[in-house]
Amino acid sequence: MSAKDGREIERVWVLCADPAIPPGADVEVWEIDQGYLAPAAQTEAELARLGFPEGRLRRVVEPSGAERFFHTVKRGAGMVREEIEREITRAEFDAAWPHTQGRRIAKTRRRVRDGGLVWEVDRFRDLPLVMAEVELPAADVRLELPAWIAPLVLREVSEDPRYRNSALAMYGMP
Repeated sequence: MSAKDGREIERVWVLCADPAIPPGADVEVWEIDQGYLAPAAQTEAELARLGFPEGRLRRVVEPSGAERFFHTVKRGAGMVREEIEREITRAEFDAAWPHTQGRRIAKTRRRVRDGGLVWEVDRFRDLPLVMAEVELPAADVRLELPAWIAPLVLREVSEDPRYRNSALAMYGMP
């Protein structure tokens, strides 16, 4: 989720399979539905009225079954981007969600603490795709992939905009 200083520093890899999480690992599983708002002329005024002129809507179902809702705006390209995220109410989410029709993805996310970082492994429910990502405290952090991920890496896609979730939601697999 969002970095506290408004920046997201993230590296992302495409995997050939869903990794086996090491026994005893600190892991939590989230179910995520997210959709992207298109700034189309016919909906701009309504979206602005709702407070969502652009960005992503996300519903997260946590391991406890609790649901949380977010509106996020990301700007920039590559590994370091601006990210502004705020938690919203179910009513706000429900009002804006229809505006994401045709630009949605669904995934199961496993968040695993390993090596002082939180590794997120996403298995997309509507695409034949598994990706791993990690948010870093700084762009120049030396990083070693965990042994349970490294053998499954097909390629790093941190700098490839075709693998951003927004692009996957709008255009499908590259």
